[in-house]
Amino acid sequence: MLAKGRRVAGKGETVPANYAFGPLEDDSIIKHRLLTRTTTTRGEPPLKKLQKKFTAFALEVEKEADNYGDCERLAKAFLQELNTFEIPLLKSKAVIDANLREKENFNDLKDEINQQILQAQADIEDLKRQLEESKIERKHKEECESIRKLVAMQPPRSETQKVITELEKEIAMLGAENTASSRTLELRKKQFALLLHVVDELQNTIEEEQRSLVEELRNAVDDHNKSGVEDGSGGPEAMAVD
Repeated sequence: MLAKGRRVAGKGETVPANYAFGPLEDDSIIKHRLLTRTTTTRGEPPLKKLQKKFTAFALEVEKEADNYGDCERLAKAFLQELNTFEIPLLKSKAVIDANLREKENFNDLKDEINQQILQAQADIEDLKRQLEESKIERKHKEECESIRKLVAMQPPRSETQKVITELEKEIAMLGAENTASSRTLELRKKQFALLLHVVDELQNTIEEEQRSLVEELRNAVDDHNKSGVEDGSGGPEAMAVD
């Protein structure tokens, strides 16, 4: 039993609560009360009272004397005590049945809550997947919007096509000029090669002619020297050769 804490008058202090029984004693007392249907610690237990009533009735029945009235009185007392003892049992049975039904309902509710938890987890995973897909879709939309802005900043397609056509014409003209320049350069290369060949031939010819002239002059000098020696020293003056 629990003794509530009380405040000491005039001092403002609270006396701590004291327990008459310990936890182990409380368990044993509660178990004893449940078994004997005793709701209070005062008086005899109902089961003991019922036992006394039944014992008194049985002893009175076993007597051989003419005690029909006493037996009937004791029987009624025993039945009344039995009814009194049975009412808490019926109440307990009703409570047990209600607890069993409540337990079944709780189990059903627990299963339903577990199913709801599993469904919620599945919904969360689905929402996560949808969120990721939405992020990717939003990113694609932002990229498309950026590309659209870049495209909008560019000139119209007709102007671009016109510029492309002009550039293609210019490229064609430059290609034609490049072809003509290449042909002219090739012709100049051939002409220069021919000129170098002619110069080389001319130089060779001049050198041959110079060598021939020198050879002829040398031969002429040799012939003159020979003829001067044959004529003697009193002849005409010798030819001076440059």
